[in-house]
Amino acid sequence: MIFTTVPLTIINLFIFTTLFTFFWIVKQMHASKTMVSLIAIWLFLQAMLGQTGFYEVNDTIPPRFVLMVMPPMLFIVLIFNTQKGKTYIDGLDLKKLTLLHVIRIPVEIVLFALYTVKLVPQLMTFEGANFDIFSGISAIFIYFLVLKKVHFNKNILIVWNVICLILLLIIVAIAILSAPSPFQKLAFDQPNIGVLYFPFNWLPSFIVPVVFFCHLASLRKLLSHKSN
Repeated sequence: MIFTTVPLTIINLFIFTTLFTFFWIVKQMHASKTMVSLIAIWLFLQAMLGQTGFYEVNDTIPPRFVLMVMPPMLFIVLIFNTQKGKTYIDGLDLKKLTLLHVIRIPVEIVLFALYTVKLVPQLMTFEGANFDIFSGISAIFIYFLVLKKVHFNKNILIVWNVICLILLLIIVAIAILSAPSPFQKLAFDQPNIGVLYFPFNWLPSFIVPVVFFCHLASLRKLLSHKSN
């Protein structure tokens, strides 16, 4: 269904964005072989579930789409609460954590394209209540104007991360509340169904958790004076 509805250029753009994010983690964030293997398996599993229509069943409690989000979020909690995980975070490059947020630009383009073919509500786009594209565009300026300085303004970076984290949480809440489930509260005329299918189910199951992790890791480094 999804491949006959969405232009191939949009599908390819999103697949490229996801793979770019994966290889960025491998090369720029120095993930361990175990972490890389787990992420690769997770992406493959989500691809299979997205193609089989698993997430189309929307009358279960808890909703099946929770399975896209909860495992990576629990993994993030594990990283932040183990000594090995904290050591890994403290060794990350703040510049690379910040620059990764540029991927939010193609993500917003994809969401708008999904809206035009009636797969997500307008509420989830930059024409609605989704201002997350600001995070992607501003990440470029933050990188060059703040982080490229020898003595960068830490407070600006803290505020920027907090604002962008709030914008992320807002769109995540909208996406959840507009998805077809017993808990749907928004967008009944056009529910959020696009992210239930492959490859777009990689958005809630992979890209959103990665972006969320980068904000939390950056804030930990900035607030604990371990920024680099």
